[in-house]
Amino acid sequence: MTKIILNVLKQTPGTFSLAALLIANSALANQVSVEQLANAQNTNTNTTTQLPVEPQNDAASEQELPADSRLQKLKDPSLQIPGSELEQADPMGQVTSVSQLSDVQPTDWAFQALQSLVERYGCIVGYPDGTYKGNRAMTRYEFAAGLNACLDRITELIAAATADLVTRDDLAVLQRLQEEFAVELAELGGRVDALEARTAELEANQFSTTTKLNGEVLFWLTDTWGERAGARGVEQSENDRTEAALGYRVRLNFDTSFTGEDRLRTRLQARDIPNWSSRDLTNTLMTRLGTDESDPDDTVVLDKLFYEFPVGDKLNVIIGPQGVEVDDFQTVLSPFESSGSGATSRFGRYNPTAYRGPDDGGLILQYTPAEKWQINGGYLAGEPESPREGQGLFNGEHSAFGQVVFEANPDLAFTVNYVRKYFIKDEVNVTASTGSFRARDPFDGRRTTADNIGFEAQWRLNDHVQIGGWFGTTWARPEDGNNDDDDDITIINGAFTIAFPDLFKDGSLGGIIVGVPPIVTDGGNDDNLKDPDTSVHIEVFYRYAINDFIAITPGLFVITNPNHNDNNDTLWVGSLRTQFRF
Repeated sequence: MTKIILNVLKQTPGTFSLAALLIANSALANQVSVEQLANAQNTNTNTTTQLPVEPQNDAASEQELPADSRLQKLKDPSLQIPGSELEQADPMGQVTSVSQLSDVQPTDWAFQALQSLVERYGCIVGYPDGTYKGNRAMTRYEFAAGLNACLDRITELIAAATADLVTRDDLAVLQRLQEEFAVELAELGGRVDALEARTAELEANQFSTTTKLNGEVLFWLTDTWGERAGARGVEQSENDRTEAALGYRVRLNFDTSFTGEDRLRTRLQARDIPNWSSRDLTNTLMTRLGTDESDPDDTVVLDKLFYEFPVGDKLNVIIGPQGVEVDDFQTVLSPFESSGSGATSRFGRYNPTAYRGPDDGGLILQYTPAEKWQINGGYLAGEPESPREGQGLFNGEHSAFGQVVFEANPDLAFTVNYVRKYFIKDEVNVTASTGSFRARDPFDGRRTTADNIGFEAQWRLNDHVQIGGWFGTTWARPEDGNNDDDDDITIINGAFTIAFPDLFKDGSLGGIIVGVPPIVTDGGNDDNLKDPDTSVHIEVFYRYAINDFIAITPGLFVITNPNHNDNNDTLWVGSLRTQFRF
């Protein structure tokens, strides 16, 4: 045994000295002294203690949501339930030769030591698959089992007076090592005890075994430059009517999983970011930011509540009564769609007529018939909780939509969207508060139906350049019983985008957007509904990722001919957005 220890110490003095010390220390802990072993008179029955098998977690792995695309945003993954039961398989029996362990080679640095423990002392066992798993970390239980097996064997050999196998000199070496490193062993034991106490404290005070908390905080400094636009009976001003403002948004997401493949999301939100489109400010929807609010009041609200779960391997179901939006579970082919880390403008995020509408609660289905195809569809009501006539889940304003996604290859993808929207009286917002006021509410608050078709494409030229864009067409008509099909008006919008992923630093993003916000191009039976001119939206921004949790985004967008009227002077909107994620 002295040769074994010395050979091992020569090869890896640090590691195996510690191992030898742990054996000696554990021997004392079990109150089996060296002298007692040397003087043992009775022969013990040798029952080799087997090492526990590496635990196997039977909980399902985290689910990647079917709507994900390599050219789009990443959705929040479902959670794996912690604390799932672990299974242990029976270990293999005692090995008599090191060659029985398939993953132990003669070139391994500890081969001689392991060979001696197996063939000379017979106190090492392997795993059911015939491996030793020498690179895996050892638990305290495994250490105790292996130590006990070796001590039983040594006791048996001493009692049998096999002096040529185990000598008193071997035991004296262990005793000297134990005495020499007593301080280090005591310190190591104290550290392990402290870690165990800390782990127990964390387990006792954990938030939940099934719920994960994540959040986001935005600080948003913004201002506009230029004369107020004329519209809605308000004349164009001769000076800048706005001042710099600092707003915020806070979100807390509670994601709960009950099976490891499902997700219940509960989101709390508070925000106060200015809406520049007010009559006394810029008086145009084209200056709205990506995440502003019409009536900010610093109130914490339940912003989202929905549940999603898979049905088989190809279908995912989402149902919820609060905050479920058209864009939540459709594939948005835009690298700028995120309200917290994407484009700074409302229009620049994505096609507003395809991904916004009357929505709050309802049902969405995601179906993946083949590897390159995705089909999404759903029905969402604007006020599903209301029991009043003309409202509710089926009789009020709503959006019914379908989408087909085709990803030709990892670098090229297309989508086609159809959305049918119905708006109740005085709640009409055909273009999701983008474009001109005429496009948003062309019939002065009358009940309105709109059919919307959108087309998108994204092409990744290389790892740092991606181009794409969208085009959308809307046909809207009043629903008051005094119209026919000839009353339909036509609204279009479109944009061309260039994205620069990982610009100057991994995780950063540069963006350029040039487009035309929603514009009425055909007034149907009333030419006065047409917008007289054309506005152009030009936007640049750069999101600089300080680290995985903090990003700063300076951005600027320009609106020519605001409200599609060349009588209005150009407006500029600048912002500095800081994002904190946790």
